[in-house]
Amino acid sequence: MKTLTSLPRSVRSIEHTWIPMRDGVRLGAKAWVPEGAETDPVPAILEYIPYRKRDLKRTRDATIHPYMAGHGYACIRVDIRGSGDSEGVLTDEYLQQELDDGVEILRWLAEQPWCNGDVGMIGISWGGFNGLQIAAMQPPELKAVISICSTDDRYADDVHYMGGCLLGDNLSWASVMFAHTSLPPDPAIVGDRWREMWQQRLEGSGLWLETWLRHQHRDDYWRHGSICEDFDAVQCPVMAVSGWADGYTNAVFRLLANLRVPRLGLVGPWSHKYPHVGEPGPAIGFLQEALRWWDRWLKGIDTGIMEEPMLRAWMQDSVPPTPQYRMRPGRWVGEPSWPSPQVERWRLALGERRVAAVGEPGDSVALSVQSPLSVGLFAGKWCSYAATPDLPHDQREEDGGALVFDSEPLASALEILGAAEVELEVSSSERIAMVAARLSDVAPDDKATRITYGVLNLTHRDGHAQPELLEPGQAYRVRVQLNHIGQSIPAGHRLRLAISTSYWPLAWAPPQPVRLTIHTGQSALHLPMRPQREQEDEALRPFGEPEGTPPPETSRLEPPHHNWWVKRDLARDESTLEVIKDEGIYRIDELDLAVRDKTLEWYSYRADDFASPRGETHAVRGLEREGWSITTMTRTVLTCDATDFYLRAELDAYEGDKRVFCKSWDRRIPRNLV
Repeated sequence: MKTLTSLPRSVRSIEHTWIPMRDGVRLGAKAWVPEGAETDPVPAILEYIPYRKRDLKRTRDATIHPYMAGHGYACIRVDIRGSGDSEGVLTDEYLQQELDDGVEILRWLAEQPWCNGDVGMIGISWGGFNGLQIAAMQPPELKAVISICSTDDRYADDVHYMGGCLLGDNLSWASVMFAHTSLPPDPAIVGDRWREMWQQRLEGSGLWLETWLRHQHRDDYWRHGSICEDFDAVQCPVMAVSGWADGYTNAVFRLLANLRVPRLGLVGPWSHKYPHVGEPGPAIGFLQEALRWWDRWLKGIDTGIMEEPMLRAWMQDSVPPTPQYRMRPGRWVGEPSWPSPQVERWRLALGERRVAAVGEPGDSVALSVQSPLSVGLFAGKWCSYAATPDLPHDQREEDGGALVFDSEPLASALEILGAAEVELEVSSSERIAMVAARLSDVAPDDKATRITYGVLNLTHRDGHAQPELLEPGQAYRVRVQLNHIGQSIPAGHRLRLAISTSYWPLAWAPPQPVRLTIHTGQSALHLPMRPQREQEDEALRPFGEPEGTPPPETSRLEPPHHNWWVKRDLARDESTLEVIKDEGIYRIDELDLAVRDKTLEWYSYRADDFASPRGETHAVRGLEREGWSITTMTRTVLTCDATDFYLRAELDAYEGDKRVFCKSWDRRIPRNLV
């Protein structure tokens, strides 16, 4: 990334300011304001998240918000109530209190002497979520949104559940927030009240995972904050951004298809990151694109951005399988609208272990599969963070426990853009079952690179609100939607569809082993095929090189360590996936503050015992400067049997070497067709 030290306008940084809420709670904010804005007010841009403006996101924020401020915007980073330096207690994500506070923040911003009354919201992940959710509340100050790596559907397409299946990331994400919400504010900001505020958080934040596990179907809990319930409620322009390696790609396409406001979509090869630091690369000059968006909708300047394609997407070239890429080769393509009339739907019938060509009938046979729990150990993470080797590995080992359908080698290259879908006529040996479908690019040397996948809890075949048990042996027609993708498949390669009955630990396994029978006569693979338009694609305006403002100086005290380990104990017939995400210890020099951020995860199973899946997470967070040292440690364990989930958790907090808080949880939560 190119670091800019000279910008069109000088910027004044306000390290901390309080924003009062109507109930008396104050939210902590940091601001970057262009010099002279008090006499010539400017629009404001808000990012509103719980990830600690003072320390954990200080480096990231410094590359983004001063850049925008230097181009004529007042930029504000606010800690959500109960996080960072804000007062209160945070007890869950996207609560109505959070959204109401957001509306008050917008009103407060519009009243500041340096703001002209027009405000935009930007955010990645949590901040992308609440940008859309607050937009649906239609506050008059909010004029436009940039939502990155977010969703419009909190149940069907978020970190918790997918296709009605419980995601492994539900546990890991809950553990991250368990650690975040247990941290205190900085005494340098709040003074001696920090201990009292810390104690309130430790006692009151709660175990969010329990809440999420008690809502296993689509109910009012998940409908809240899901703007897909009423897309028309959003009345301001929206730019939606994600990456093919991210967990939130599908929402970009739904937002383009269903919003009725000016909108743009941008999808690169990236994981869960801002595109100017996107990995896998190539990263792009995203802040320049954001500036064009804000100039158009907050300043009324015709930047030409709305005359460009509604969707810009990175068409990925074929690559050998590996769990970590620095770069994904490919090219940018554009579509003037979405759904695109230029994307064709191909129906490829399934036959006896084969994918038929377009227009060719499939064989009418019955094929059955009962997968081992090992299928999924090489699936990678539901949402990649590119911090560890968390992308899917060579799929051949996974394919050994699946029902596999291969195409003939392709006579010519194909390009897929959109969501593939698998249509199945299927019967089950059990009343509760799941199906996982994976689409892979198989090279001439037989290496299989997963392109996309989807999972479906078959009790959710007719919807997520009121699942229904299966009747063993009865055939059902179901559709499994795979994640959206942009992928080029070369001539000579084959397409492979693999069907399995489990996908642990990406998704929690069903209560017991299941045998599924696929009746191929009525089953097919549906592909969104984009005719090649290379000349048109080459004419697209190129993105600039990544830019940003300088991060603060930091000193490395302990190196980071990231890895994934698959361990197999053959004597015990036990397998474990170990995930190491250790950021080490670094010091923010200007604050003389050392930060520790470490999370470890273990996912295991034994033999063919469907009561043996076990997930465990440990998280350590630490903050230290001379005269002040705190550490929080969390441990979460999730196990199951055929009828229940068992949740155990521990939270310990230390001031120096003294343990100042300890709490444990032990919960039994009934499985409800999961």
